[in-house]
Amino acid sequence: MPVVVVESPAKAKTIEGYLGKGFKVLASFGHVRDLPPKDGSVDPDNQFEMLWEVASDSKKHVKAIADALKDDPELVLATDPDREGEAISWHLEEALRKRKAIKKDTPVSRVVFNAITKTAVTEAMQNPRQVDMELVEAYLARRALDYLVGFKLSPVLWRRLPGAKSAGRVQSVCLRLIVEREMEIEAFKNREYWSVKAMLETPRGKPLEARLTVLAGKKLDKFDIENATQAELAQQAIESRDLVVKSVEAKPANRNPSAPFMTSTLQQEASRKFGMGARQTMNAAQRLYEAGLITYMRTDGIDMAPEAVHAARDAIGTKFGKDYVPKEPRMYKNKAKNAQEAHECIRPTDMMRSADDIKVSEGDQRKLYDLIYKRTIASQMAAARMERTTVDIGSADGQVELRATGQVVLFDGFLKVYEEGRDDDAVVDDDDKRLPQVNQGEAMKKSSVTPEQHFTQPPPRYTEATLVKRMEELGIGRPSTYASIVTTIQDREYVRKEKNRLFPEDKGRLVTAFLTNYFRKYVGYDYTASLEEELDHVSAGEADYKELLDGFWRDFKKTIDEAMDNSITDVLEKINDVLAPHIFPDMGDGKDPRLCPNCEQGRLSMRTARAGGAFIGCSRYPECKYTRPFGPPNPEAEASAIPPEGKLLGTDDGDNIWIHKGRFGPYAQRGEVTDDNKKPNRQSIPKEWAPEDVDLETAVKLLSLPRFIGLHPEDGVNVWANIGRYGPYLKHAESTSDRGGTNANLEGLDEVWTVGMNRAVQLLAEKVASRGGRGAAAKPVRELGEHPEAGGPVAIYKGKYGPYVKWEKINATIPDTVEIDDLTMAQAVDLIDERAAKAGKKKPAKKKPAAKKKTTAKKK
Repeated sequence: MPVVVVESPAKAKTIEGYLGKGFKVLASFGHVRDLPPKDGSVDPDNQFEMLWEVASDSKKHVKAIADALKDDPELVLATDPDREGEAISWHLEEALRKRKAIKKDTPVSRVVFNAITKTAVTEAMQNPRQVDMELVEAYLARRALDYLVGFKLSPVLWRRLPGAKSAGRVQSVCLRLIVEREMEIEAFKNREYWSVKAMLETPRGKPLEARLTVLAGKKLDKFDIENATQAELAQQAIESRDLVVKSVEAKPANRNPSAPFMTSTLQQEASRKFGMGARQTMNAAQRLYEAGLITYMRTDGIDMAPEAVHAARDAIGTKFGKDYVPKEPRMYKNKAKNAQEAHECIRPTDMMRSADDIKVSEGDQRKLYDLIYKRTIASQMAAARMERTTVDIGSADGQVELRATGQVVLFDGFLKVYEEGRDDDAVVDDDDKRLPQVNQGEAMKKSSVTPEQHFTQPPPRYTEATLVKRMEELGIGRPSTYASIVTTIQDREYVRKEKNRLFPEDKGRLVTAFLTNYFRKYVGYDYTASLEEELDHVSAGEADYKELLDGFWRDFKKTIDEAMDNSITDVLEKINDVLAPHIFPDMGDGKDPRLCPNCEQGRLSMRTARAGGAFIGCSRYPECKYTRPFGPPNPEAEASAIPPEGKLLGTDDGDNIWIHKGRFGPYAQRGEVTDDNKKPNRQSIPKEWAPEDVDLETAVKLLSLPRFIGLHPEDGVNVWANIGRYGPYLKHAESTSDRGGTNANLEGLDEVWTVGMNRAVQLLAEKVASRGGRGAAAKPVRELGEHPEAGGPVAIYKGKYGPYVKWEKINATIPDTVEIDDLTMAQAVDLIDERAAKAGKKKPAKKKPAAKKKTTAKKK
């Protein structure tokens, strides 16, 4: 009974049903090995040897396959039909050979199928082959390139551009597209122009709208009417003349359907029509593929299998009639760079099953299947037949001429099923409106003549759909990588998505500015595309992948060394110059944009902090402490902001009252720091208040805290109201500096000044009761048992800062990514050891085995 390995458990279950009892189908759960995320996993000095490691989550899956091979020593690798799937099969075979689960005489074969249907799977099993090492080598080259860029370039970023996160081979090029589009938008100067439209009436009383195309006997270009005065003169020229129909021309036209989907066009159309992101689209498509409803969804081919074409034509004839079936099947050729024509398009596996005929309850999957089904069927349907009509209307003297255009659909053809969506920057014309009947020579009555003002628009920001389209046009990346690329640059906070638009963050601008100046070749569009072509040569067996890597690494290493020769100061000054239009724009006041507005002597420049990222500061620091956020200046915000030396609100009882910006946030201060460095009275401004809105009265009110409420009626101890780090609270203690006593939260800031003793006593009593009496020990949320090495109870508690694991005197915070119900003892021990190491404490020692009891020999 052969062991068949696929990638997902859902697919395994379906395929096992197709193959029957003679086969055991298991899932690898995707990749089983990867490069460890550390320096040295690819060794350029040792022929690019790669150090692979079986992921901890994958070990159990590899073991399950190895165990199955003990009983059935025949392996069939049936992972996905692309380069990544080929690599997974190779990794799995290598990992099993290392475990000695595959022996010299163990038959190992590779099968591929483009759809999870019984026919496709059984046919694939009858045509096995070996793992395609040319595809694997192309994968190895791509993986090594991505690793070398990520792990060699990112440290340069960290050291020369503090606050930057990381760089990627294709992600950085994608980011550059978004940043450069934003720079185009910022540099754009709009231009005014006017058009003139007239509402006319035919002799039969039907309305007709026409636009002015000829004025003073000259054909108008877009910018010929530049202002309102010229537009008014054009309006008068039309109104003062009689108009007559000069010509009516009707031309037949055909409109053909779009090609069936490949990965990139599916992502684009799902974004246009449903607002679905690339990752969301691919997740839904993956589920449809695993359910056997569509063919493989990672492809850059638009070809369709002959049997699928015939099935589509049969479905069209059955559902819509023979008029909708063209005489010859439609053939499509990919125009994108680096397309692999051997791959089939994304299509339904059964052309007769529309979205209404499938059992899918999940909304995204149903919408996507409907889209794929309609696009596929439409791609093989007859063209739509139109009649396009152009009506020219003019004056007898030829000084004025207007034009109306429209069209009539004579036969809807493929439009009966599907029409492709438009991108936001697509040109939309008025040709699809229907015109009333008019004849040459007929006089036209004028109802109204209206000038319209227009301004040229900057290029639109990218959506995920238009970004994927642009990457595809440039030949950057691969269809299977588009979703992860777009997601990665958002996860790194280089780009944000708002209302389906992609905006570069300042971090993204900085990284792009750095890379385009110091690694320009490697974020070049042509270079990245040419590298994809070289990788295709490797997959076709036309090039050696190690030679490709060697050529790349020689130049790349040299560029890295040169970049490291530049000091941080040199790098920042270079970026200051590159980003000057963005961070130091001309404000139109005649002043130097880089002159410090605080001291009017220093020069503004970009600075970086490891924790806070980039900001703008004065060159005269520390004499001048002026700073502002990175990005263009905001005069309104700066006018109300707290200056570096503090904001003087006024005086109270002879003391100056200030607002200052401190390390832990803004605060109010009474008086100044004295010569002996004694700190004056200070009080933090609550987070709920905008510091620039705090006035003298409010600041004095804050500085009066803590407020003494009175003596507790039960024990005569002081009760205070105050605002602390975590908000307003009550304190029951001898003094406000007393670390003991009882604290109880207040509901709102106003209560600090209004709460009375009765309410205070109630809140304090509730606080004591909730913790089981003053000083009562906290109860564990979950007990894990005895420490396996050192002994002693290990338990989970809930603390002020979140859940934590406790063993003896060590408290270790549980990460947000781990649910406390899922935490195992092994994970808890790792957290305790890590915390002990950070705190400089010894790792819990292994408990000594209990001493054996001495036994005395019995006397005979």
